[in-house]
Amino acid sequence: MSDLLELMRTRRSVRQYTEEKISDEQIKKILSAALLAPSGHSKYPCEFIVVKNSETLEKMSHCRVGVAKMLNQAAAAIVVIADAEKSDTIVEDSSVAMMNMELMATSLGIGNCWIQVRNRPAENNLPSEDFLRDILKFPQNFKCQSILSLGIAAKQPRPRELEKLNFDKIHEEIF
Repeated sequence: MSDLLELMRTRRSVRQYTEEKISDEQIKKILSAALLAPSGHSKYPCEFIVVKNSETLEKMSHCRVGVAKMLNQAAAAIVVIADAEKSDTIVEDSSVAMMNMELMATSLGIGNCWIQVRNRPAENNLPSEDFLRDILKFPQNFKCQSILSLGIAAKQPRPRELEKLNFDKIHEEIF
């Protein structure tokens, strides 16, 4: 898929995975895409925790109320954290890194899903970030923004149709 718009059209959230593994080389490419993401004021506050251990993934699947269950089946997950002492653009920087990873995973044929962590509760009513910090041991100055679940899609979602995009949302010059 060399056409970026076509890649964006086919990128869909995947929440069911096969038992097939993904390679370390594929994970490295996905992480390379994250590290290539632009950063406000070139501060690069984002860091990434790669999780492949099935027991850890199962524990992490409880980090959100009803939303993170796919981690139970995932081949891997990448947790995006950012140093809040390093930059005031951690939300933006984390989001750009996540989008780069989603597009790279899609280009490699790997299903993926963005799991929001920031400002969300875990199943035990702790903040999701605190729940994950207990498991993954990242420092207090690092804020967890999101998790990217990764695996081979159990079924391929239909691509979005360009003809159905709502161009009424586009305004020129003024609202």
